[in-house]
Amino acid sequence: MTIGEAGVALRTGRLSSEELVREALRKAQQTARLNAFITLTAEQAIAEAQIADRELRQGQDRGPLHGIPIAHKDLVCTAGVRTTAGSKVFADYVPSADATVYLRLRHAGAISIGKTNLHEHAYGITSTNPHYGAVRNPCDPERIPGGSSGGSAATVAAGVVFMATGTDTGGSIRHPAACCGIVGLKPTFGRVSKAGVLPLSWSLDHVGPITRTVADAAVCYQAMAGYDPADPCSARRAVPPPVTLRGPDLRGVRLGLPENFYFEMIDPGIDRAVRALAQLAESLGAIVEAVRVPDMDVLNTAAQIILGCEAATVHQDHLASRSADYGDDVRTLLSIGSLWRATDYLNAQRVRRRFRAAFRAVLDGLDALLVPATPITPPRIGQTAVNLGGTDQDVRIASTRFLRGLNPLGLPVLSIPAGMHSNGLPIGAQLIGRPWTEARLIEVGAALTAAL
Repeated sequence: MTIGEAGVALRTGRLSSEELVREALRKAQQTARLNAFITLTAEQAIAEAQIADRELRQGQDRGPLHGIPIAHKDLVCTAGVRTTAGSKVFADYVPSADATVYLRLRHAGAISIGKTNLHEHAYGITSTNPHYGAVRNPCDPERIPGGSSGGSAATVAAGVVFMATGTDTGGSIRHPAACCGIVGLKPTFGRVSKAGVLPLSWSLDHVGPITRTVADAAVCYQAMAGYDPADPCSARRAVPPPVTLRGPDLRGVRLGLPENFYFEMIDPGIDRAVRALAQLAESLGAIVEAVRVPDMDVLNTAAQIILGCEAATVHQDHLASRSADYGDDVRTLLSIGSLWRATDYLNAQRVRRRFRAAFRAVLDGLDALLVPATPITPPRIGQTAVNLGGTDQDVRIASTRFLRGLNPLGLPVLSIPAGMHSNGLPIGAQLIGRPWTEARLIEVGAALTAAL
């Protein structure tokens, strides 16, 4: 069931919000093996659902999300409900105020049933959490769901909730969406407020929705987006009205398919799936043209330096006083980040500025670039290396190779399902757009997934 279908059922009386919420809570218990939640807020969710039902009976309709059960990544501050960041450091932290994104979704009528598990402090891609346990992939519970928003993706893919919030600093919305065969939207930097969301990297963090369909992502994005004076990075730009999603028709759309980087050192099955998606786009009327992207390895290195420096700064006080409360992998990454010099950080920022101009040139005249989300399918929990092109590579580095460099650019990116691998695991593709073109990405993604 989609958000739209649930909305029809609510407004015709075939279902109540309370029934939807109770079913979501039941499914959360039923899928407890996935370990997708850190905290469930059952009583609060049921009480809010009863209010939502009463409002609808009285003719007060908040819009498409009215009465719809969702969840929030446990970085999103919630007044009176602990927000752990998947860590021991914040294990007992109970915020006194809600994050802007939480307030906006609640004002739109969405009902949170709880806070989802994640990679500790959102600094990793496995969602194998040393404090709250590993999140498991609904497609294969022995494999990772991706990260860092692994709990959000797992609970959406398992059909527990219609949507969950995610954050993306180096791919943490798009990676779990791809690993779980669902949809994830990283909006343009500044489009969705980060106020009240625990930070990892001030200039790289993005907040966005994770859903089962592109249409659901569009509805949630519309509720989340907009200027927020509480976020110094928030953009003073009006959000366009909701798009009317057309069927599988891409006439007039121009897509770029990179000749370099994105199809190098990649699983052959993923290569074939994304190229088949490009052929599908052509069959729907799109013009697909070959393009060349700048040296993404250089951009990825710059992104790692920026993230390392900013994350080390965010955590410097806690790391100094509570180092033992960090998991080994996150503590190591933060320690490495503290070793970068100011000159390294400034040079990485120069690279960032140069590549923004280069990507503007690549995207000029295009609606989007179509590229793979990851070069590999989800690895097994605990797996540290993967063989690509005859060489062993670190799972974390390989998994984020096609994702990480897009965060310094601040471009909007939509991750969509691109079919299934012969090993039975999902494949994801990315649509990369020009700044502020989320609506166009949603149109293209909806048409492709409808045809697929």
